[in-house]
Amino acid sequence: MILRYLVAITPLAGAIAFPLIVPITMVRLGLGPGLMCALSLSTLWFVAMLRTSEMPH
Repeated sequence: MILRYLVAITPLAGAIAFPLIVPITMVRLGLGPGLMCALSLSTLWFVAMLRTSEMPH
């Protein structure tokens, strides 16, 4: 049951968090840390999407 909610929320959470966190990081810390934040956040999001994906049997 919990996995079902996690599968549903993973794409939405990444789509909301990425455009909020990356520009704020770029404004406050600069371009370099902002790009590292974008790279690490997108990698974590991609891994989370792969781990929670449901494949048909």
